[in-house]
Amino acid sequence: MIGIEIAPEEPVPELVDHAETAEASGFDAALVTHHYNNRDQFAALTAIAGATDDLLLGPGVANPYETHPVTLASRMATLDEYSGGRSLFGIGPGDRSTLASLGVERDSPLRRVLESFEVARDLWAGETVDHDGTVVASDARLNYEPPQSDSIPVYVGAQGPHMTRMAAKRADGVLYNGAHPRDYEWASERVAEGLAERTGDDAEAFDFAAYASVSVAEDADAARAVARYPAAFVTGGAPGPVLDRHGIDRERASEVGAAISQGDVSGAADLVTEQMVDAFCIAGTPEDVEEGIGEVLEHADSFIAAAPLGPDIERAIELTATAIRNCRQ
Repeated sequence: MIGIEIAPEEPVPELVDHAETAEASGFDAALVTHHYNNRDQFAALTAIAGATDDLLLGPGVANPYETHPVTLASRMATLDEYSGGRSLFGIGPGDRSTLASLGVERDSPLRRVLESFEVARDLWAGETVDHDGTVVASDARLNYEPPQSDSIPVYVGAQGPHMTRMAAKRADGVLYNGAHPRDYEWASERVAEGLAERTGDDAEAFDFAAYASVSVAEDADAARAVARYPAAFVTGGAPGPVLDRHGIDRERASEVGAAISQGDVSGAADLVTEQMVDAFCIAGTPEDVEEGIGEVLEHADSFIAAAPLGPDIERAIELTATAIRNCRQ
């Protein structure tokens, strides 16, 4: 699978244009991100579903802290119905810095994500759910015909070791958040550990998907300038071991995260170093990006090109599609 992330920072009609360009360029999937200060991801996904024919569609990722998991399950079932069975469920614990702005405590993230998608699967199977854990549901059910429980693949957004292993053990795929081959070499080992604990004979169907920020343009400096923004979000929420793997100063990373928590995204981007850009975004000319994607795909099965894509998003979608095709030839 090759996919594109669409960040709903623009009006929905423009997001639809990006998705149509992605489909015409040969992408298989479009994932829409979620931050409370952007447009609603499910409204955008619905509009994209109505304008496309073949793209797989889903949140990249949905957050089970801000929205109750039963509600998320129903929204996914609705999207699957409306799109003619083209949905995939990306779910993850969310950005710690952004959640802090809402006063949301991100406690027990692994259990929260696992319980959330297991509840969703039960609801999609037509079951009535009673659950008391990090997720609480009593006599919950969908009062319409749900999709088959196995028709919506579940992809877990992950970056740390435990979430990555859990995804490989229990989900259909992982959206591993990273952009450097060093991270994917490490993550492939965690995936192998999770698959070794998987029951049944479906381990070969598991999809290790790279969810990597990309910024591409003919002007490398312009591409790298835009890349500072996603690098700030990843840096601000990155676990300590990830920062250490790239030699990034933890104190500087904490300053980046604090700026994001205060809503000062521009200030956070100003704190981003070139080292952070190199660690957390594949950025530069089409040739640079093709090389970076190729190095990642030495370890991953699929590739999702995540925001910002580039200073000119429409052009960046086309350039990224070409880069991925060249890597796979």
